[in-house]
Amino acid sequence: MAKKILLVEDSSTVRQQVGILLSGAGYGTLEADNGRDAVAAVAAHKDDLAMIIADVNMPVMNGIEMIQSLRDKGLASGVPILMLTTEGQPELIEKARKAGAKGWIIKPFKPDLLLAAVKKLAGEP
Repeated sequence: MAKKILLVEDSSTVRQQVGILLSGAGYGTLEADNGRDAVAAVAAHKDDLAMIIADVNMPVMNGIEMIQSLRDKGLASGVPILMLTTEGQPELIEKARKAGAKGWIIKPFKPDLLLAAVKKLAGEP
């Protein structure tokens, strides 16, 4: 069974681009368009998630709040989280790292760089 990766992104276009990339590499994907829905998806799929890729700026609950909520609820403790965002401020990167993010890639992303990060954090599909 393919490793599942949760894509948390409010842009359907970006979700589609990342989903196609990951599916083509052999990963399964789940999607959420905000942090609150992502927390619910993690709770429902906590036993078979290999990784979470999340945006920072989203409605309802942003990516950093999502990480903090997951940690507060004891969800996804062993699941690596990669931030994929347009944001590049060092203070935001540090805040995400302290919350539990394992990596940070700035959009627009290079597909080979994103896939290399996924393979490093989630393992081969």
